[in-house]
Amino acid sequence: MVFFGSFSTLFTAVISATAAVALPVKSTNIAKRATPAAPHFVIYSDKWVSGETGPPAVSDITGYNVFALSFWLTSGPADQAIEWTELDNATRASIKSDYNSAGISLIVSAFGSTDAPTSSGDDPTTTANNLAAWVIEYGLDGVDIDYEDFNAINAEDGSAETWLSTFTTALRAKLPAGDYILTHAPVAPWFSTKYTSGAYLKVNENVGSLIDWYNVQFYNQGTTEYTTCDGLLTASSTTYPNSALFQIAASGVSLDKLVIGKPADSGDATNGYMDPTTLAGCLETAKGQNWDAGVMVWEYPDAAASWIETVRSVAFPE
Repeated sequence: MVFFGSFSTLFTAVISATAAVALPVKSTNIAKRATPAAPHFVIYSDKWVSGETGPPAVSDITGYNVFALSFWLTSGPADQAIEWTELDNATRASIKSDYNSAGISLIVSAFGSTDAPTSSGDDPTTTANNLAAWVIEYGLDGVDIDYEDFNAINAEDGSAETWLSTFTTALRAKLPAGDYILTHAPVAPWFSTKYTSGAYLKVNENVGSLIDWYNVQFYNQGTTEYTTCDGLLTASSTTYPNSALFQIAASGVSLDKLVIGKPADSGDATNGYMDPTTLAGCLETAKGQNWDAGVMVWEYPDAAASWIETVRSVAFPE
């Protein structure tokens, strides 16, 4: 991820071109699962892994309960999302069975840093319908919305908030609550009170009831932002006022929907990294104040079973 624009994709350009000519692969009819209760332990996968075909074995991601294939773009699937489509029906069904048995939901993440659907003029309802159809066709458990149209948000003219609200409403209509996961992954500053148009506070006001939880990106926002337990949990800087965890909750976002997102290591983000042991201590502090939403990490394979074991060890031991 980069400063105020993250989830960079290493092979998007090449694979997106492939997606334009790839033939559709029909999925088998895989039973949908109910939305999992908190705590949520979410890991994204966008990076190419040598020798990998499809998602990793469940043993490699023990301790997580949501695995997000990245990304679905307005132009079609790319990276790990397109790799999923290239598996045959039997292989996809086998992987889904293994994940379901292990209690791991398999979802797709949409957009990321390379897509700017509001600024590009993409219709929100059409985009939602296309994404939902893809999720259903390929038998996934839901979708994460990694909207990073910074120009639209920073315009503070309401266009981003309106687009996201219309899009989320249309998406939830196609992917019913309880049958499919629907999450958003905003950067933490978008919950700040500095935005005159409301940013994600307005989105939450409009359609928060349709969103299962937020995978909040507490990183890539400056070298000193969200790097201590106090800055992460209690008091953000004046640059992005009221965007620490409990400040966001005080602004009206349900505390049980605020999943803390961090990079796996310093190489996975420009800044905002916390070592797993320190992060584990922050989670213990937060849990002591009635928070239990969980943790998100960018990305596999830099964070795998050992990373989440350490991070969960104090507040959420297995």
